Amino acid sequence: MHTRQRTTRREALRQMGTGLGMVALPGLLNAATNPLATRTPHFRPRAKQIIHIYLNGGPSQVDTWDPKPELTRRAGHRLPAGNLTTERETGVALASPFKFHQHGESGLWCSTVFQKTAAQHADKICVVRSMYANTPNHEQSMRLMNTGDERLSRPSYGSWLLYGLGTENQNLPGFVTLCPGLPVADSSNWRSAFLPGIYQGTYLDTRKTKVNELISNIRNATLTHPEQRRQLDLLATLNRKHQQQRSEDPNLEARIQSFELAFRMQMEATDALDISRETQATQDLYGADKVHGRQLLIARRLVERGVRVVQCYHGDVQPWDSHTDIAGGHTKLGLEADGPIAALIQDLNQRGLLDETLIVCGGEFGRTPAVEIPIGSTAPPTGRDHNHHGFSVWMAGGGVRGGTAYGSTDEFGYQAVENRVHVHDLHATMMHLMGFDHEQLTYRHAGRDFRLTDVHGTVIDDLIA
Repeated sequence: MHTRQRTTRREALRQMGTGLGMVALPGLLNAATNPLATRTPHFRPRAKQIIHIYLNGGPSQVDTWDPKPELTRRAGHRLPAGNLTTERETGVALASPFKFHQHGESGLWCSTVFQKTAAQHADKICVVRSMYANTPNHEQSMRLMNTGDERLSRPSYGSWLLYGLGTENQNLPGFVTLCPGLPVADSSNWRSAFLPGIYQGTYLDTRKTKVNELISNIRNATLTHPEQRRQLDLLATLNRKHQQQRSEDPNLEARIQSFELAFRMQMEATDALDISRETQATQDLYGADKVHGRQLLIARRLVERGVRVVQCYHGDVQPWDSHTDIAGGHTKLGLEADGPIAALIQDLNQRGLLDETLIVCGGEFGRTPAVEIPIGSTAPPTGRDHNHHGFSVWMAGGGVRGGTAYGSTDEFGYQAVENRVHVHDLHATMMHLMGFDHEQLTYRHAGRDFRLTDVHGTVIDDLIA
């Protein structure tokens, strides 16, 4: 994907041969001059864009989408099979403080934490109850969920999709991350790593409510638009001359492209991020006076303008990390997230966008069914530790089989036991819904062809309608 100012047809073919697998030739030649140009995937996609609602910190599967009556029966007693190893010491079974109900024609189970979402949209949702990851640590598991590797700096799945598909709107970033603050492992969750820098996610701090604060310096206060264009043209000429002697440095091309994108964003980005252009009824539907409702409304405005991937982190650092007071913590978090999520699905559906928008919702892992024993505390334990052995993620729209609960954990919700789905399998399925064979979307780096799923991953056909 590395380009120069003058690229011959033969050079374009040679350069493009190092990536994009089997993507069609016209798209490749177009990408040689514009790395964000729209490209054709391997096969007809079910979804055109993704909204990832990231409940950072690890929501409890046994308190949301995976009811376990046996926990109530065994509450206060040791689990017969013992406790699996996580980060901290755990003790006896902790019953869920939340009531579970069945919803929709499908009878999908969900607790009161996500009551609005389940009551209104159960038949559109596919809950994967048998997810598992590799480690019980936030940083590693978040990198795995976002980049396919928990240890090394690898391209995020958003960067891979932008690299493979390009973007339909050249005046907006193709991959946007919305977060009120920063999650753990911060920008490693959305960076492009060894892919060209133009494919990195654009981070916006959604604690800021004014458009000119969300994107700093989006408007030039001293130069007119034509003057800026002449300035950029001169800068581009100088940069290309500089690049001719340093063609092996991909950061130069990323810098050039970022200048151009920033120039194009001046008008359209301010419009896309300005939720005051929505009706009051729509703002009220999302609860847009609160941060999570506001950023999900922004997410809808971005995808309808052609942005490929929008990630919405629930809060700063890891709000769902409920080591104490699972009842109070998940109640508060549910009140913040449930209404806006239900509104997003309803809004996308009414606008005819749900079928082409894949929604993914979940955290980096789940919580233990056994209570966490806090160090040095004399108060009764009331929280749950990290649990990567088994947790839940749900999807909706974008070709997903709605009204489905796929796979299962054991009778206590500790580990995935039936139809187990690793994060690599989830990524392979997401890529498939977006039109890609995850084994063929590759990029040559350091002498080998890399892909999002490394040497792993299986598409879960039963999740697809």
